[in-house]
Amino acid sequence: MTTTTSPIASVRPEAAPAPAAPAAPAAAARLLAVLRILLGFMLVWDVVDKVFGLGISTPAAKSWLAGVSPTAGYLASLHGPAGILAPLAGQAWVDWAFMGGMLLIGAALMLGIGLRAAAAAGTLLFALLWVSAMPTQNNPFVDEHVVFALLLWVFATTRAGDTWGFGRPWDALAEQRGAWLRQLG
Repeated sequence: MTTTTSPIASVRPEAAPAPAAPAAPAAAARLLAVLRILLGFMLVWDVVDKVFGLGISTPAAKSWLAGVSPTAGYLASLHGPAGILAPLAGQAWVDWAFMGGMLLIGAALMLGIGLRAAAAAGTLLFALLWVSAMPTQNNPFVDEHVVFALLLWVFATTRAGDTWGFGRPWDALAEQRGAWLRQLG
C-alpha cells in the first residue's frame, strides 16, 4: 500500500506578522485620558443640567435658574445616619459649594490641570455623597462614589493630564509662578 501526500498539505505559507500592539504605557496613558475626560464631563454635565433644567435628570421647573435649590430635594430626603446632613438642605452656601465644587473638579479633569487639588476636593465631594447614600443599594460598602474618588487619585498620581490635556503647560507655568501652583498638581 502506498501513501501519497497532498502537495497542498506540505505547503505552509509564512504567516503574516501580526500588527504590533501599541506600547502599554502609551495605551494606558490614552485610556486614563479618556477616563479622566469622561468623569470630568459627567460632573460638568450634572452642573449644567441642574442649573438649566435640561430635562435629562432635572426638569426645567426644578432647575436652579427656576429658583429651586440643587441640594434641597436630595438632602431633605435623607434618612438614617445620613439624615445628619438633612439640615443643610436648601442653604445657599451648600448649593454654591456643591455646584462650584462639581464644576471646578469637572473642569480640572477635562482640562488635565490641577489634578491633585481636584483629587482632594473630589474625594471630599464623593465621600459626602457616599455617606449620604448609606446604606448603598447593591453593596454594603462600595458604590460608584468610592470608585470615582480612587480614580481621581489614579489621575493625580500618574500624570494623566499630560495626555490630551494641559498637564505639561500647567507644570511649566507652575515652575515660573512658584511652589503653591505646583502643589495643585
